[in-house]
Amino acid sequence: MAPRRRTGRTILLIAGAAVLGILAGTVAGYAVQYDRDPTPLPPLGRQEMDGPKPVAMNDATSRRSINANRWHKADEELAKKLVDVPGGAQDSFSGAVSADAFAASWYLEPSDAVGGLVRDGIKSVATASWAENDRNFIEVNLLQYRDRSGAEGFQSEMIGYMPEKDYAGNAGKDFPGVPADFGHLWVDSKAHEKPGYHPVRQARALIRRGDIVMVVEYTNNRGEVDEKALVEIAKRQMERL
Repeated sequence: MAPRRRTGRTILLIAGAAVLGILAGTVAGYAVQYDRDPTPLPPLGRQEMDGPKPVAMNDATSRRSINANRWHKADEELAKKLVDVPGGAQDSFSGAVSADAFAASWYLEPSDAVGGLVRDGIKSVATASWAENDRNFIEVNLLQYRDRSGAEGFQSEMIGYMPEKDYAGNAGKDFPGVPADFGHLWVDSKAHEKPGYHPVRQARALIRRGDIVMVVEYTNNRGEVDEKALVEIAKRQMERL
C-alpha cells in the first residue's frame, strides 16, 4: 500500500521537533564554549609598520610633511635637480609635489589631467617657485616619466596649444642653444587684461632631455616680461639636469 500523504499538522510537528533539536544543540555548544579559556589570535607578521608617526602642526609644517607617506625616494632625486631659489626670494617653495597637486595647479580640469598624466607614465614631479618682488613671479617644473615617450607627449601637447589666443598667441621660437626638437620659447603676444586687475604677461620655456621635461614660467603683472631673465633661469636649470 502506498504511504499516505502527510497532513499539514504532521509537517508542522516534525518541523517543530527539528527546530527544538537544533536549539538544544546550539545551547549545549555555547555552554561548553563558555567554560573554556579564550584562544588567543596568532600574532601579526609585523608588529610595527614603518612610517613617520603623526605629529601636531607647527611653524615647520609644510606640504611635504603633511603628506609624508605619499612620497617615494625617487621624488627626492628629481627635487635635488631643481635650480636653486635665489636668496631673499619671497613666497618661495622648492621640492617634490604629487601628480594630482601639479594637475590642480596647472589644468582647468584636474581630474581628467591627472588621469592623463598617469596613463602617460608620470613618475615624479618637482617644483620651485618664488617671487622676485611684487611684479615678477617664477615657477620651474620638472616632470619625469617612466620612458621617453611620455615626455615627448607632454612636449607635443604644449607646443600644440601655446599658439592659441588664451595662451601665448603665437608659435614661439626655438630656445637658444637647444636643438629645435628639444627646446621652445614663447612670450605672450599681448598682456592678458581683466577689469580690476593688473595686466598679466608671461614667457614660457619648454625643454626636454630624455625622460624629463622642464617648464619655466616667468610672469609679470605689469604687462612686461624680461625674456633674457627667463632664458638665464632656464639655462641654469638645464645645467642642473
